[in-house]
This record gives sequence, C-alpha cells and structure tokens, in this order.
Amino acid sequence: MASSSSATGSTEHSAVKLAFIQLASGGSAGLVEICLMHPLDVIKTRLQIQKSGSAEAYTSLAHCCRSMYKNEGFLSFYKGILPPILAETPKRATKFFTFEQYKSIFVALNLPLPYAFSFAGFLSGCTEAFVINPFEVVKVRLQSEKMQFSAQKNAFSTAREIIRTDGFGLKGLNKGLTATICRHGIWNACYFGFYHNVKAFLTKDGEVMGVPKRLLIGFTAGSLASAVNIPWDVAKSRIQGPQPDSSTIKYKATAQTIRLVAKEEGVAALYKGLLPKIMRLGPGGAIMLIVYEHMFDYLKLHL
Repeated sequence: MASSSSATGSTEHSAVKLAFIQLASGGSAGLVEICLMHPLDVIKTRLQIQKSGSAEAYTSLAHCCRSMYKNEGFLSFYKGILPPILAETPKRATKFFTFEQYKSIFVALNLPLPYAFSFAGFLSGCTEAFVINPFEVVKVRLQSEKMQFSAQKNAFSTAREIIRTDGFGLKGLNKGLTATICRHGIWNACYFGFYHNVKAFLTKDGEVMGVPKRLLIGFTAGSLASAVNIPWDVAKSRIQGPQPDSSTIKYKATAQTIRLVAKEEGVAALYKGLLPKIMRLGPGGAIMLIVYEHMFDYLKLHL
C-alpha cells in the first residue's frame, strides 16, 4: 500500500515537473522572439490598418520604415512592445504547454500523428487567443498612433482608457476575439503540423536532427503559417485598430470585415503586411522552436 502511494506521488511530481518545464521553455522562447522581432510587427500593423489609396498611405515596407523613422523617431519601431513582453511569456507558455497536452490526448485516441500534430496545434492556438487578445487590443492601439514615442501614453494608461470607455467585453478589451482565435488557431495548426511532420519524416528513430535543419524547417513552418492565416490577421487589425470614421464602426466582425475589405479594396488587400509578417514570423518561428527545444532539454537535465 505504501509502495503504491509512493509511486502515485512520484508520478504526480513528474507530471508537475514536466508541466513546469514546458511552461518555462515556452515562455523563454516567446520572450527571445519578441525582443528580436517586434519592429517588424509594428510595420505589419501599420500596413494592415491603412486603407488603400488614402493620402497618408505607406507605399511600401521601405517607405513605411523611412516615414516612421523620420516623423516618429527610432523608438517608434518599438511602439506597443510592453503588452507583448508582458503577454509573450504566458502566451508562448500556453502555446507550447497546451500543444503538448492536446497532442497527448489525440495520440491516446490513436489518431495518426500527422493529424494529431495539426489538430493539437489548432486547439492550442484557440486557447492561446483567449490569453493574448486583451494585450493585442492595447498593442494595436499603440502601434497605430502616429506620434513620437515619448508623447504616447503607456500601455497601462491605454488599457485603463479602453476599459473606462468600452469595458472588458467584445467592444472593449476583448474586441476582435473571434478574429484572434481564427488567426492563432490556423497559424498554430500549420506551424506545429508542418514542423513536427517534416521533422519526423526526415529523421530515423532515435536520430537527433541538427540545428541548421531544424532552423530551416522552423523558418518554413513560420512562413507558411503566416501566408495561410494573414486574411484573419488583417481582419483583426482592422477591427482592433482605429475605424476610418470615428463616429461609425465599419469593421464589426471577422467574416464581415474580410468580405468588406475584399469588396472595397480587392482580395490583395487581405494580404497587406505579408512581407513584414513573414520577415518576422519566418525566422521568429525558427527561433521559438529552437529556444523551446534547447531550454526544454536543459531544464529536463538540470531539474
């Protein structure tokens, strides 16, 4: 009886330890990625929220960079970075931790691994979206403001203003939640599905794949996922960003926004910001997986 109790306690301890390692590794991966790649996220958001043909529209990625640097200063490329920094640890921790949990469930149900990876990725993205959406609302608000960095309100003041004006709900701090769920669910399904399936295909049992190959697969996974999910990303930016007319809510819901943008500006408008998005999430996707896997192995060995 004592032996059975001891075995149960040991199993529970191992499960808690594994969960901690997954959360810590995912959080570390997110923090490193955001610190390196945030400027490209700012540029992506600027390109996505502008309406085609407007007098102040950026004509290209380079034009956006020059204009921001000239009119708003170098620090403008780091606008809205505090919400992602505060959110990236729980966001990426949630991403990788829930992916592992959902994957275990699907594997236990004898679902073929190619499907298990993709389905687990999709559900992990949906879960992640609930954690990240309030931070995204604040981040997009800060990124869309065309003023000197030093003249901006800080993230906490902006969040309080949103709550005071519109509350916590779908018109306030959780505006655009459906678009965020779609964006993250689709991205994670492609990202984890591609990475783990290709990695499994290219390695034999017990073989450890080298860092260069993993970086290449991670880069491809991040780039592919970004290209597939960007219409929902554009919809999210339009819904959460400033409306063309402050007296009217033009972009109300995900499907409605996608249809409206395609109708008024053409289907190509749904791919605005694709280049900076891939420039960020291609290498960013590779960085996250490498940091996660190395941190996971390190903590597993030393804890």
